[in-house]
Amino acid sequence: MIKKEGCMEIKILHRQGAGIREIARHTGLSRNTVRKYLRSDGEPRYAARPPRCGKLAPYEGYIRERLEAARPHWIPATVIEREIRALGYQGSIRLLRYFMAELRPTPRPDPVVRFETEPGQQMQVDWGVFRRGRHPLSAFVATLGWSRYSYVEFVTNERFETLKHCHESAFAYFQGIPREVLYDNMRTVVQQRHAYGRDQHRFHPALWDFARHTGFTPRLCRPYRAKTKGKVERFIGYLRHSFFVPLCTRLSQGGLVLDVETANLEVRTWLRDVANARTHATTEAVPAQRWAEEREALLPLALPENVTPLARPRAPTPQRFAPEMLQHPLAVYDALLQEGQS
Repeated sequence: MIKKEGCMEIKILHRQGAGIREIARHTGLSRNTVRKYLRSDGEPRYAARPPRCGKLAPYEGYIRERLEAARPHWIPATVIEREIRALGYQGSIRLLRYFMAELRPTPRPDPVVRFETEPGQQMQVDWGVFRRGRHPLSAFVATLGWSRYSYVEFVTNERFETLKHCHESAFAYFQGIPREVLYDNMRTVVQQRHAYGRDQHRFHPALWDFARHTGFTPRLCRPYRAKTKGKVERFIGYLRHSFFVPLCTRLSQGGLVLDVETANLEVRTWLRDVANARTHATTEAVPAQRWAEEREALLPLALPENVTPLARPRAPTPQRFAPEMLQHPLAVYDALLQEGQS
């Protein structure tokens, strides 16, 4: 069966006075085929193929609904895969990626070249703003430069006391302190750039005092170049699309709104099972495994005892004792009774 253009060419040649034999020689078709299309009315019609019922077909409606609820944001294929596997999907993630690629244009590659630091050298810090208004919600995000091991804590304000507490929680989570912490232009961090000469900034007095007592050196990224701390910037984007958007849309579909307590409860599991357990695209290693090496290069931890990070690694299982280990011979109890009566 020829295409629409071939059918039109046959009829145009016929109108121009060409015979069946000449049309067949010009188009490379048989004379019977030329006759068939000259006798037919209109354009060629093709029978529609019935849609194939593949492994992903039962979940396509769910996927479209989830992506539509997340607009203008995007939910990664890895997140959708976890959700539909819980519903019974048994196909490959490659099939899912092909389907989702049809629903979203290919993003432009990031032109920023990132620099690497030695283990224990740097931690990058930034705020991720997720909600403004009467019920604000921000996330303190800290990422170790070498291992890409990350800590997240959701808060309702960005005041200095909150920032300080989040630092302490992050250090406790990392089980050590990096030699320097890289910031952007936070008002609670820097008061004036180059106040005492090039790259000699006037830091917030409270932050400088906290850094001096804790043992790290505060650093600032270049102005208007927040991407110089691209490790934490990229992680905030990853946090938004792989954690926040899927969680919010799932709650909103049930008529619920995400609050700070729920966010911190959920992010503990997400950090442990997803973010720090994945293979990082740049290092091609698992952040949790690299952190086990980087931890040895961190400065010793010296924080108040009441600091408890929201996402501390699992504690060891308490030891269990057999019932007979907790019992004593009857003679012991008889001796105690006799002493009590004397």
